[in-house]
Amino acid sequence: VLKGAAGLLPDFLAAAADLVALGAEAITTNCGFLALFQAELAAHVKVPVATSALMLVPWVQATLPPGKRGGVITVSRQSLPPAHLAAAGAPLDIPCGGTEGGREFFRVLIKAESEDLDVELAAQDILDAGRALLAAHPDIGAIVLECTNMPPYAKALREALVLPIYDIYSMITWFHAGIRPREFNALS
Repeated sequence: VLKGAAGLLPDFLAAAADLVALGAEAITTNCGFLALFQAELAAHVKVPVATSALMLVPWVQATLPPGKRGGVITVSRQSLPPAHLAAAGAPLDIPCGGTEGGREFFRVLIKAESEDLDVELAAQDILDAGRALLAAHPDIGAIVLECTNMPPYAKALREALVLPIYDIYSMITWFHAGIRPREFNALS
C-alpha cells in the first residue's frame, strides 16, 4: 500500500462486492493510503464508501476560522503523494508530517522490524510528528491522522497540541451515523 497499492484494486473491488452481497450497507477500508481507490470502489459497489480519513480534510478545513488550515500526520510522508490527497479531495498544499523519523511506530508497523509495539514509544513518535508539523506550520488549526493505527494516540495528541484531532474512528462514527441514524424518541 505504501507504493500506491499497485495491482491490488481488483482484489479490493471483489472483496467490496462480496461484502455488499452479504448485506453490507457501506464500506470502509483500513489504510488511509487507499484513498486512491475511493472513486473506483464507490462506483463498483453502489453503496457509500469511505476509504480514508484523508476524506475528512476538506470538511475539517471548512470548520476552521480564517487564517487556519488543516494538517495531516501520516505514517509515511514519502508515501503520501499528491494523487492520494487529490483522490480524497484534500488540497495538495496541505501541510503533512510523517513518523518515519521516530523510534517505534514506523519501524514496527511499516518496516516490520518487530512483532511487538512499544505503545509508549509509538505515542512519542506521533507526538513528535505533531509537534514538528505544528512548529513548521503554526497556522494549522486541526490535524487529520491518516493512518488507521493512529486513533489510540489522538487524545494524547489533542492534549499536547491543544488542537482538534480527527482520524478514521471519528470519520467512521460520523459515517455510521448516516447509515444507521440514532433513534430519538421524545415521548419516552
